[in-house]
Amino acid sequence: MNDLQNTAQEKSVLRWGGLAGILGGILFIVVFAIVGFGPVGMESVEPAGEVMRFPEIRTARIVENGLYLAALVLWVIHFLALYRGLRGTSLAPALFGSALGILGLVMLAAGALPHVATDPISDLYHAPGATAGDQATLVLLWQATMGILEMLLVTGLVILPTGLIALGIAMLGAPAFGKGFGGVSVVLGVVGGVAACVLLVDPASAIAAVGGVFALIVFHLVLGWKVYRLSRSVGTNGGVHSYVEKENEKGNVVMTVEHNKT
Repeated sequence: MNDLQNTAQEKSVLRWGGLAGILGGILFIVVFAIVGFGPVGMESVEPAGEVMRFPEIRTARIVENGLYLAALVLWVIHFLALYRGLRGTSLAPALFGSALGILGLVMLAAGALPHVATDPISDLYHAPGATAGDQATLVLLWQATMGILEMLLVTGLVILPTGLIALGIAMLGAPAFGKGFGGVSVVLGVVGGVAACVLLVDPASAIAAVGGVFALIVFHLVLGWKVYRLSRSVGTNGGVHSYVEKENEKGNVVMTVEHNKT
């Protein structure tokens, strides 16, 4: 009975973790759509212009930021599921990769709701009694606030690629994932790392930021689907587990959870 319960729990972790990765990737794509094709827009605007137009896009910003935070939370769940699926064969890189990934997401989540900080500044800027001097000061305050939030974004995007690379190394030693998924993860980590290096030199580089986020989206979509597939065909022999692909007597590939005795 304990083995059956353990199997059910393994499947549950992998199933929900995989779905979380996929859903988080989809939400991130929706966020890009709101920014690129919605009222927010991606065109560069001077700080004074950002403050002036904020009331017009306040609702869109709230929706965008809320979806962004939800995607980050879902990706935390996915990282935990990846650790659970990889720890039986590659404990060290699975642990370090998941920890670094979650740390990077925490940095991104810390700056996920900028409207909470900028909304009061906008209200003061548009207050009836605000003078030109007051508005100039508020624009500087807006710039300082956005600078702090951009610092959190860049820090998160610098940390996350190392997590992807470590998880890719863990997958190379896990038969259930293999060299294909491991290689893709390492490549995406390297792409994110190059983008991170550009951001360290030029934090205002929009192309580098988009490149780093794109690598994350692809990683979570691809690995989310893989982890979800593992949950649908996993079996168990009890004990400490590692996920292995095997052919049954009919020639079909199935997933089993092998027991690693210590």
